[in-house]
Amino acid sequence: MTQSKYQSFIESSSIHGANAAYIEAFYERFLEDPESVDPSWRAYFRLIQDQNAPRETPHSEVIARFERLAREPRRVVAAEAGFDARAAEKQAAVLRLINYYRVRGHQAAKLDPLGLTPIPRVPDLDPAFHGLGPEDMDTVFNTGTLAAGQDRLPLKEIIRIVRAVYTDTIGAEYMYLTETEQKRWIQRRLEPAAFQPKLTAERKLEVLKQLVAAEGLERYLHKKYVGQKRFSLEGGDALIPALDEVLHACAARDVEEIVIGMAHRGRLNVLVNILGKSPKDLFAEFEGKYSEEDLKKAGDVKYHMGFSTDVEVGGKRLHLVLAFNPSHLEIVNPVVEGSVKARQTRRNDEIGQKIVPVLIHGDAAFAGQGVVMETLQLSEASGYATGGTLHIIVNNQIGFTTPNPIEAKPRQEARTSRYCTDLAKMLEAPVFHVNGDDPEAVVFVTRLAMDFRNEFHKDVIVDICCYRRWGHNEADEPSVTSPLMYEAVKHHPTPLAIYARKLEEEGVLPKGEVEVLAQRYREGLDKGENIARVTLGLVGNKHTVNWAKYHQGEWNTPVDTTITLEALRSLSSKLLVLPEGFTLHPRVEKIYEDRAKMASGEIPMDWGFAETMAYASLINEGFSVRLSGQDARRGTFFHRHATVHDYKTGARYTPLSHLTSEPSRFVVNDTLLSELGVLGFEYGYSTTDPETLVIWEAQFGDFANGAQVMFDQFISSGYAKWGRLCGLVTFLPHGYEGQGPEHSSARLERFLQLCAENNQQVCVPSTPAQMFHMLRRQMKRSRRLPLIVMTPKSLLRHPLSVSTIADLTQGRFQTVIPETDALDPDKVTRIVFCAGKVYFDLYQARQKAGLDNVALVRIEQLYPFPREGYEAALDAYPKAREVLWCQEEPENQGAWYQIKHRLAAYLRPRHQLMYATRKGSATTAVGYLKVHQMQQEEVVREALTGGKRL
Repeated sequence: MTQSKYQSFIESSSIHGANAAYIEAFYERFLEDPESVDPSWRAYFRLIQDQNAPRETPHSEVIARFERLAREPRRVVAAEAGFDARAAEKQAAVLRLINYYRVRGHQAAKLDPLGLTPIPRVPDLDPAFHGLGPEDMDTVFNTGTLAAGQDRLPLKEIIRIVRAVYTDTIGAEYMYLTETEQKRWIQRRLEPAAFQPKLTAERKLEVLKQLVAAEGLERYLHKKYVGQKRFSLEGGDALIPALDEVLHACAARDVEEIVIGMAHRGRLNVLVNILGKSPKDLFAEFEGKYSEEDLKKAGDVKYHMGFSTDVEVGGKRLHLVLAFNPSHLEIVNPVVEGSVKARQTRRNDEIGQKIVPVLIHGDAAFAGQGVVMETLQLSEASGYATGGTLHIIVNNQIGFTTPNPIEAKPRQEARTSRYCTDLAKMLEAPVFHVNGDDPEAVVFVTRLAMDFRNEFHKDVIVDICCYRRWGHNEADEPSVTSPLMYEAVKHHPTPLAIYARKLEEEGVLPKGEVEVLAQRYREGLDKGENIARVTLGLVGNKHTVNWAKYHQGEWNTPVDTTITLEALRSLSSKLLVLPEGFTLHPRVEKIYEDRAKMASGEIPMDWGFAETMAYASLINEGFSVRLSGQDARRGTFFHRHATVHDYKTGARYTPLSHLTSEPSRFVVNDTLLSELGVLGFEYGYSTTDPETLVIWEAQFGDFANGAQVMFDQFISSGYAKWGRLCGLVTFLPHGYEGQGPEHSSARLERFLQLCAENNQQVCVPSTPAQMFHMLRRQMKRSRRLPLIVMTPKSLLRHPLSVSTIADLTQGRFQTVIPETDALDPDKVTRIVFCAGKVYFDLYQARQKAGLDNVALVRIEQLYPFPREGYEAALDAYPKAREVLWCQEEPENQGAWYQIKHRLAAYLRPRHQLMYATRKGSATTAVGYLKVHQMQQEEVVREALTGGKRL
């Protein structure tokens, strides 16, 4: 505020400093919604704001100004201007009280059904804290922005409203949102609820029937399959009416698909009562009755299985998917998001209007599992946003046996934060805590949350505070570790019993009717019929993908991966065209110049060119490509440059996105610094879209360590367990170049250990042409299973690791590359097999030593093991007696331990198997460059002239 404006204000103002609190309250309203205050006040507040400062002036500055005014002489006092200072202070106190209920009311809400968690006294919610007493209760005050439907109400009515809204069975946290529009939207939905019934009588009966189904299925299974694990929902029964409300909310918004991810707690209940799975099929799983086709798979336990179907809700057809999920709790979260993203891309649903993700969490896992944070961080990241996710937490107040806070004094063991949901505040996602014994409140906030997601396309959380009636599983005895909690649970009526009694008291439900409904549900189960949800199956569904043809291909079926010279040069020339006036960095400009020469055949082809041509040719043939990694656009080793940057303006341009009229055919993402979350997302995407080459690139191969769970429980085993095909490709830079223990090894041995039943491929391409044909092969053949690639680092610019144009227009991916020099077969006494960069070290050392008795053979596909190519290499040298495996990695790592049995199995009687490796080591590599070089030289020397015998 300029000095002249301030002086003018002093001269003309009739505001007394004692009214500062009153003015502060009005200023709060102005900041939240300028249109909510009188035009004169609006003009005044805009006047005092510093025009050069951000829009919101700190309240302390405003208060300080009023305090200065109180000390300055003025011409007109408050009384003369018709201001009652005491009344103004009271009004300000009322507005503050309303605000504090919005901010802190959740702390005093009645959220724990068991009543074990003490409700703290929150001084800010006491009218006396703000100077309001019994004498003020009948005084009429301005309600400010309270969405009460009236501008002025008696204080006692204002207090009744805010208590009913913010401290009953709903605890709302949303005042940390910075977007005023979103806060006001929530207030307009929450605050009027104190004046009207939340549900009609008809809807109340529907909710009751859903609780009957939720409890009925659990009790039926408990009696019929005694002792079998089912991870009961009992205590959290309100999840079923909550999900039903999600379906209705989505149908009202013309959503067409909902993809659900959840762990095992309550999964069987959701499958039957929400997705409509046949009880008969569920019972068959309990009884071990499987089809012959099912028995061909390794299978999985029933509470990990997925399901998809169509249902009719509100006259609309909804496609529902429950994702397969292993026991690793929250690990399915990014997988669901990736699947949703693929569906949205396929349907051009960029903001998520047609396809919605819903994630169901446990409280302990939501607070404790790092993948939750990674998934939340992806929610609004470029290339990963899905238009907002509805998170529902089944908060049973215990994690396995980690005790409830009431039994873990003085410190909590489950988490540090007050709520399990506090992590979500980093996204400014609103959180609605709700007592699970109040199903009407659960349904109300679920609809509110779902509508918020669909309105603002951001994440939102519903935290159903409930309990777990049994132990972690039904054979567990929870009272051993949580005696106080389970004494309370033992005497606590079920959600169904509580709600049925409430409806009987309201006259909505005739006495005894709940038993009739329960009996009817049991009779349906006896017949194997689902009376809670009828599915439409998938007949007539126009959005599902037919994966049948991708089950047919065999690994060794040859496919043509070549392209014509004309196509290659045409694609190359298109990719070299940049927007007018676009200035490349000098180093990138040189790369572009070289790529033009490579296309014309003037210079050999490098890896960056070959990889780019693989993508371009696939896009040209109708496929899509999605490439993600922490440095994927440029390439960690400055080799890819899929996106180029204007050196002067910073503008970005991705040539591959402009090959066709559909930019989404090529997507490249520089991701946040996440491995597990991003890889899970890409896995989910690849399981949903077989026509997209989906690639995740680790910055260095060892970064895959942070995503090992995803490799173990999804990528390598998803097909064996669930029949889920996936063509995901992972690029893991690998090679020993003296960079120390962290950035040398991609842990090749781990991936080979996961190989069996032709479940995935593990390849180590050594030339650009091999990379080209390998990537094209992945999409051209009628098979979609994962591809693990040990990609190069120094080889990207190695003078010997190059290819020609002819290598792309002819040939194919070679699983084994035989000796490239014209050695005399009768002189060769030793055949050295190897993979990756070490080949070039061996080749150069052999040339330098002038050896003509050692043949060097590269195995480019370590799994499935290329038996035919291996045997052909053995037979090519009839005089050779020594067959040696050479690797850079220590003896206990790399490929040796995983393939030595295969190398030995196909030897001829004349052969002796040998090996040359670094010594076994507890770490992947040494940290000293000099020691590394000495070790490398020793490995190469042993391979050519020495070696250890098996």
